[in-house]
Amino acid sequence: MAPYRQDISVANPTAGDNDTYENNLETDVLIVGAGFGGIYLMHKLRQLGFKCKIYEAGKSLGGIWHWNCYPGARVDSQVPVYEYSLPEIWEDWTWSERYPGFAELRKYFDHVEKKLDIKKDVAFDTRVTSGHFDKPSSKWIIGTEDGRTAKSRYLLLATGFAAKRHFPDWPGLDKFKGEIHHSSFWPNEGVDVTGKRIAVIGTGSTGIQISMETSKTAKSVTVYQRTANLCLPLQQKQLTAEEQQKRKEKYPKFFEDRLTTFAGFQYDFVERNTFDDTPEEREAFYEERFANGGFEFWLANYKDLLFDKKANREAYDFWARKTRARITDPRKRDILAPLEPPHAFGTKRPALETNFYDMLNRPENDVVDIKATPVVEVTETGIKTADGTLREFDVIALATGFDSVTGGMKNMGLKDVDGVELSEKWKMGTWTNLGMSCNGYPNMFFLYGAQGPTAFSNGPSCVEVQGDWIIDTIKKLRDEDIKYIDSTKEAEEEWRRKVTELSDKTLFPGTSSWYMGANIPGKPREQLNYAGGLPLYEKECRDSLNNGLQGFVTA
Repeated sequence: MAPYRQDISVANPTAGDNDTYENNLETDVLIVGAGFGGIYLMHKLRQLGFKCKIYEAGKSLGGIWHWNCYPGARVDSQVPVYEYSLPEIWEDWTWSERYPGFAELRKYFDHVEKKLDIKKDVAFDTRVTSGHFDKPSSKWIIGTEDGRTAKSRYLLLATGFAAKRHFPDWPGLDKFKGEIHHSSFWPNEGVDVTGKRIAVIGTGSTGIQISMETSKTAKSVTVYQRTANLCLPLQQKQLTAEEQQKRKEKYPKFFEDRLTTFAGFQYDFVERNTFDDTPEEREAFYEERFANGGFEFWLANYKDLLFDKKANREAYDFWARKTRARITDPRKRDILAPLEPPHAFGTKRPALETNFYDMLNRPENDVVDIKATPVVEVTETGIKTADGTLREFDVIALATGFDSVTGGMKNMGLKDVDGVELSEKWKMGTWTNLGMSCNGYPNMFFLYGAQGPTAFSNGPSCVEVQGDWIIDTIKKLRDEDIKYIDSTKEAEEEWRRKVTELSDKTLFPGTSSWYMGANIPGKPREQLNYAGGLPLYEKECRDSLNNGLQGFVTA
C-alpha cells in the first residue's frame, strides 16, 4: 500500500477564485483556522467593519468536522448546547439526533456558510509555516507552505486543541501491507471493513467510536488499550423538527444560561457533597445521572467528585458495577473495567458509548492490554506484542490522538519579537496570559488553546466567551487608536500560577492524561487547561479588559 498519511501538507493547493489566495495579501485581521472559532471571529469582526481573511489547511469549513470522517465519528456534547448561539444560524436549522454524526455536522457548516457567507474570505489548502511581528510596520508577516506571504495588523489563531496528530513510535508501521489510517486522515470515501480483521489502536473517544462502528460488519475487532476508558452511556435519541421548533422560543435564555455553568453545558454539578446523601440516596442519584446519559454522571455529579478521593471512589465503584455486569468474559472484564480504578474518575475525558462493552464481550472480538504486553513491532501482516504473539489484521486504525492543546501552535513556525520560535519558548512549559495571548507576540490572540477552559468546556461555549473578549479588545484598540498590544511577562507568570493553583486543588494532577500533556513522550507535564470553570474564567478576562487592559502593555 501507499505510505499512510502523516501530515496535512498539501501537494497541489487549490487555485482559489478570490483575493484571499493572493501573494502579498494585506488585511486588518488574519485568522488561522475555519472551525467554530475562526468562523465566529470572522463574522463578528466583519460586523464591526474589519477586513478579515482566514487561512485554512483543509478544503472546507468545519475545523475538526472537516477532518473527522472515521467510522462512528460524532460529537459527544448534545445539541443545542453544541452549536452557535447566533439566532440567524439556529432559527431555521434542526438536527436529526441528540448527538449528531460527522455527516450532519458538515451539513451544519454548509448551513452556516449560507447564512454568514464566510468562504469568500477563506483561502483553503493553506498551511501556515511561519509568522513574525514586524516592528517597523507593526504588522504580522505570515508565510504559507506554498510560498505565499500575508501581512496583517492582527493575527488570530483558531486552530483548535487537536491540531497536531500523534503517531506511535512502533517499528514497522510503514511495512504493514494492509490498510492503515490515522483517525483524522480517514479517507472521505470510507474503508470497506466488511468481513475484515480490524485493529484499533487507542481507547480515547475516537477509538471507542471506531470500534463500535466497524464491529457492525467486520469479521473481528481487536482493541489495543493502554488505559481503560471509563465510558458513559450515550443514550442517543432521535429528534423531530417539531419538538425543536417548540423549544426555540427558549433558546436565547438557554444560550445565556449555558455560560453560567462550569463547563458551558446545560447542566452543572449539584450543590452538595457525595457523603451528604445516605447510601440509598446516593445510589438513586447515580442511577438517575447514568440513565440520563451523556456527561451528566461526570459534570452534573456531586460537587466534590473531582476534589475528594473518597467521593471519587464512590462514583468509580458505581461505574465499575454497572459496566462489569455487561462483560461475561472475566479476563476482558478486568482489563476494561478493573475493580481498582486506573485513575480518578473524570480526570480523563470519558467516552460515550452505546454497545462498546457488549461488542468487545463477543468471542470474535478482543482487547489487548499493552501496558502488560507492549507492542514491539508492526509486521507486514499484523502487530506483535512482547509476549511473542503476532495478531494478523487487514486494517489498522490509529486512534492515537493528538499533541493536544499546545501542539498546533507550536507547529506553525511562529517567532516572538526576538526571533525565538514558540516551540522553543514552550519547550519546558507553557506560559500565556488569560489563555489567549503570549508575551513577545504583539497583536496576536488565540482561542480554544493553552491555559483556557478548552478541554474542560463545551467547544462552542468556550469559543464564544473567548471570541467575544478578543473582539471587544480589538474594537477597544481601534476606538482608542492603539496600534500595539503585548502581554507582560508578569501577567504570564501570574496566569500560569492561577492555572496551576486551580488544578492542584483537584484530582487532575494525579492522572497522566492529555489534559496534563502526559500522552506525548517528552512533553512537559503540566496542567494545560483552566480548571476554574467558565463563569470565573470570563470574570478574570473581563476584569482585565475593563481595568484598562491590565496585564498588557499598549502603544
